[in-house]
Amino acid sequence: MSPVFPTVREVLALVPVRHGMPRLVAGEAGLDRRVRWVHIAEVPDIPTLLGGGELVLTTGIGLPADDAGLRAFIGGLADVGASGLVVELGRRYVSAVPRVMVAAAERRGLPLVELRRATPFVRITEAVHGLVVDAQLAELRATEEIHQRFTELSVEGAEPAEVLRQAAELAGCPVVLENLSRQVLAYDPAGESAELLLDGWEQHSRRIRPDGRTAYDPDSGWLVTTVGARGQDWGRLLLRWPATEAAPPTRLTILIERAASTLALGRLIRRDAEGLERQIHRTLLTALIDHSRPVDEVALRAKALGVVLDSRHLVGVVVRHRGDESAGDAADDEAGHARRGGRRGADAAGPEAGPARLRDLAEAVGQAVREAHLTALTSPVDDQAVGALLALPDPAGEEKALAAFAAALRRVRLDAAPARPAPAPRPGRPAEAVEVASRAAPRAGRPAEATAAARPLDVPARPPFVVAAGSGVGSLREARRSLVEARQIAEAARRDPRDLPCYRLPHIGLAGLLHLLRDEPRLQTFVERELGPLLAYDAQHPREQLLGTLRAYLEQGRNKSAAAAAAHLSRPAFYERLARIGRILNADLDSVDRCLSLHVALLALDAVRSP
Repeated sequence: MSPVFPTVREVLALVPVRHGMPRLVAGEAGLDRRVRWVHIAEVPDIPTLLGGGELVLTTGIGLPADDAGLRAFIGGLADVGASGLVVELGRRYVSAVPRVMVAAAERRGLPLVELRRATPFVRITEAVHGLVVDAQLAELRATEEIHQRFTELSVEGAEPAEVLRQAAELAGCPVVLENLSRQVLAYDPAGESAELLLDGWEQHSRRIRPDGRTAYDPDSGWLVTTVGARGQDWGRLLLRWPATEAAPPTRLTILIERAASTLALGRLIRRDAEGLERQIHRTLLTALIDHSRPVDEVALRAKALGVVLDSRHLVGVVVRHRGDESAGDAADDEAGHARRGGRRGADAAGPEAGPARLRDLAEAVGQAVREAHLTALTSPVDDQAVGALLALPDPAGEEKALAAFAAALRRVRLDAAPARPAPAPRPGRPAEAVEVASRAAPRAGRPAEATAAARPLDVPARPPFVVAAGSGVGSLREARRSLVEARQIAEAARRDPRDLPCYRLPHIGLAGLLHLLRDEPRLQTFVERELGPLLAYDAQHPREQLLGTLRAYLEQGRNKSAAAAAAHLSRPAFYERLARIGRILNADLDSVDRCLSLHVALLALDAVRSP
């Protein structure tokens, strides 16, 4: 029953009840039962008229005279879920209620209270009903505040951290947002220890299994709802409600669902201030990607801007910041933000840092296109990347055009980047020597670019962005494929340690592809389908960690002897673990196809867990 209702203990503390000198004679264990209503009854068959949660008041004049009848009366009240029974002494029972009633109430855990002084029952009902109505009114007001607060957040397009902060403030409880692989995206501890809240989160989260899309798991004490929009679920929002309490009140269910809706809506919103020409570029690129406009219309409008796309060789290019360059990198996505501890680097630099850096990158891309004497549509394609659709007169000039664009972009960005301070001279080496060395000419046989990249005194060792290009296409109708391919390559190459001028599809492998898809709910669902039972088993048996055994077996090419040695286990122990894994996953670990699927799932799990 909802905590909005008072308990029997709270009712007994009311002034009209205390006036009657109440004495609890049985059922102390039930004092925390909620009182939904107060009912006055002087008939023995009153249980048939109750719905549960009522506190029954009686003088006893209509109760059965025999012991069996009294036991049946108490049993009937307990069966329908009555909160308790209050008997006023003086009319039927002078000094105490019959012992058979006391014994029956104690056996059924039903609070039985004697009122030793005559008390108008109407005053008790008025007091209790006033409590209930006031609490319900407060609940309605709290619900109204929840709707108003989250409506404002939705309109403002608030960040997940702000949505969770507001939810935790309204609930007074910790709130956590996770993806489908149980990785924390954002959280607010509501004043509690964040370290304790998130310690071993993935294993803890896998034990939280509520029934339904929004439900309370009493075993773990978490209220959970699914987060998603347009039929695509991408995470869960969890609110901790103490397991020692009753089920959370209705307002908290409303709160967590409204918060989840706000998060889902915010994920769909794109906000940025752009000039008219840039807006048109973005509109056209977006139209090509999502087919929102006819191709002929896109070509016509692009031609009006001076970008001829018909009868051209088209190459999609995407430029994005690397995700590990600075504390102020607003290009990290939500998952990366949570893995760094829940704070966005952009937050430290101010709320405008992310959009400002994206605008700077968009301007640099446009300038590089002009300096390379190329024709292209350029615009941000999402919150992290800038796209360009190069229109080349001849397919043979593709590689040369990409090289010229990449070189021009590096020049533009390096010119705009602040110089790094020169290092202090080492003992015994004058400062002049450092300056001379930093300006030394390229050595024979070594390109100037390599020398520039090798001296980190004036500029970063590598540019803080990656350039990726999709496959060239011969018609505007195929341009989407090139742009999407370029965006995927750029995402996968973000953490590539190499410094390539332009990344192409052959430069990324399976690991890069899985890293690219790590936030894709379908990949996370695949991981859960393949490895979920084993991950759940490891969460329940943390000392065994069978996932490591499976990893050793697959990484050793299914060579059991080599895998046992790699896992530092005897072969019998290793074989027994493999057999257990096979039973848990219902998998034939001698099957090549099954092991291939498990190995891909392991690599995908690593990608999901990686920053």
